Amino acid sequence: MPSFSATTGGDAGGPSPAPAPARGRSVGPVVAQRVQFDRPLPLACGRVLTHYELAYETYGTLDAERSNAVLVCHALNASHHVAGHYAGDPENVGWWDNMVGPGKPLDTDRFFVVGVNNLGSCFGSTGPLTVDPATGKPWGADFPLVTVEDWVDAQARLADHLGIERFAAVMGGSLGGMQALCWAIRYPQRIGNALVIAAAPNLSAQNIAFNEVARQAILTDPDFHGGHFEAAGTKPRRGLRVARMIGHITYLSDEQMEEKFGRELREGLKFSFAPEFQIESYLRYQGEKFAEYYDANTYLRITKALDYFDPAQATGGDLKQALAPARCRFLVVAFTTDWRFSPARSREIVQALVDNDREVAYAEIVAPHGHDAFLLDDPQYLAVVSAYFERIAEQRGGR
Repeated sequence: MPSFSATTGGDAGGPSPAPAPARGRSVGPVVAQRVQFDRPLPLACGRVLTHYELAYETYGTLDAERSNAVLVCHALNASHHVAGHYAGDPENVGWWDNMVGPGKPLDTDRFFVVGVNNLGSCFGSTGPLTVDPATGKPWGADFPLVTVEDWVDAQARLADHLGIERFAAVMGGSLGGMQALCWAIRYPQRIGNALVIAAAPNLSAQNIAFNEVARQAILTDPDFHGGHFEAAGTKPRRGLRVARMIGHITYLSDEQMEEKFGRELREGLKFSFAPEFQIESYLRYQGEKFAEYYDANTYLRITKALDYFDPAQATGGDLKQALAPARCRFLVVAFTTDWRFSPARSREIVQALVDNDREVAYAEIVAPHGHDAFLLDDPQYLAVVSAYFERIAEQRGGR
């Protein structure tokens, strides 16, 4: 029989508790690594990557049995830099540093944590900014479209390289949670637990629409040049700015926007199209910052991978059948104000797993932060994840 539990954090009738500081310590200075693969990787689009590199980082120590490894999968604009900071750059802190480290929910005193940068990204793994060995020039717009399944296949090869036959857990939030779900289906014998956080079994039409509007902002930017903007000596900053602004709106809840910005003006009404409201200034700042460091071709490809993910497509829309190959235990976490990946979508995953007699725990956290809540220090959320990893450690004999 399946095991099912549901947890709700906070008091639904009152204010949510203030975020608490992360427990534990930092993993400290970390070093990014790269590994090259010369075995061709067939992609879902029909093309093949003959050679490719993956950037990754590791934290903690792999035990003698190689049984304490946890893979962390990143979301849209993140990378392999999950925790700690780079030597000489203490401000460059990993995107999930509040989650991963000694004494933190994913405790690196107990677990060996692997963070990997996905193919098609712009942070070290083979992607549009790297050189195509066939031409000696950056891939640019010629880099193939990749899928969540392609990423998971590449991650499995990284696990082989590291000598990890089976992960104690694979976890991620948002698009990272989709990868954890894909791992459970695609490599059921190589994963003991899947932590699927703030995710969905596929994108709704509304979510695909948001991604398409963001892509059109980039594709119609005069500086895009069909994706060959590097050769033209330009960068589609305007398109990237707008794409980031659109995305950022979907990451925050209406409640959080109202609390942080409301209708507050910067300096009173100016009767112009310059940013007058604080929310306008905030979005423009986020867009400007993003446009400086992110790659437009990468953004197009990663949002498409997000759109394409739908394990039930191969089973006529039957999610229960799509998840039938999974054998691991699951923790599924959703946040009440996340309207981009709503709790109802997480409950679809839970129901399909229960229907398959799989062991699943479900936590629905009352939090005001919207989709971004999976990155923040909500005490109930961190406690749920910590308790789940404590259970994994107990199953491994307390190591």
